[in-house]
Amino acid sequence: MDDNEFARRCAALTSAHLADACLRLGVPVRCAPPSVRSMTPGARIAGRALPARHAGSVDVFFEAFGHAAPGDVLVVDNGGRDDEACVGDLAVLEARAAGVAGVVIWGLHRDTADLLAIGLPVFSTGALPTGPQRLDERHPEALTSAAVGEWTIDRGDLVVGDDDGVLFLPADAAGDLVARAEAIRDTERHQAERIRGGTTLRSQLRFDDYLAQREQDPSLTFRAHLRALGGAIEE
Repeated sequence: MDDNEFARRCAALTSAHLADACLRLGVPVRCAPPSVRSMTPGARIAGRALPARHAGSVDVFFEAFGHAAPGDVLVVDNGGRDDEACVGDLAVLEARAAGVAGVVIWGLHRDTADLLAIGLPVFSTGALPTGPQRLDERHPEALTSAAVGEWTIDRGDLVVGDDDGVLFLPADAAGDLVARAEAIRDTERHQAERIRGGTTLRSQLRFDDYLAQREQDPSLTFRAHLRALGGAIEE
């Protein structure tokens, strides 16, 4: 699956659908820490990771933009620092000019009003008025990988972000993950329609049968019962 198709199909999926698909397919679920949130409700991103490790100067972003493909998502590693903002309005304007589709920051942003006016999706741990007051040695992988929480992200990864947070996916599994996520979405939509029509989810999932079977076999889990039925509520 190419990056354009991934972004197009993700427009009709959520990060939750894709996280569930990871569970179904045995792919590690790599979420950014929950402190990494969208600046604006409803913002969405889906694209290939463009990593950059910040060391106190925006030059690493400008260098990354020189290698950007349209639709990439800038993933900024600032170590989750809470004493400086590392991305502001000019960096985001330059990102947009380079064709970047959004920005994910393991750290803080500033120039919030200007960023809102620019409109490019930005996910970060929050805002702070001050920029960097230090200049550290450049990381040897400054343009090839970025740490976000416990995960290390590189150009082989795809990024999905929405109101639930940010998820990182291996690009080489994108086709299978998207297809499984679409199947989960469709199953859940059908279940929701039936609930609205008066058929409870407990009835759809034969919950009374599950309780009766669990009486006979206490080791039976609801998740195993759902798998047998093809229910998609938990995975």
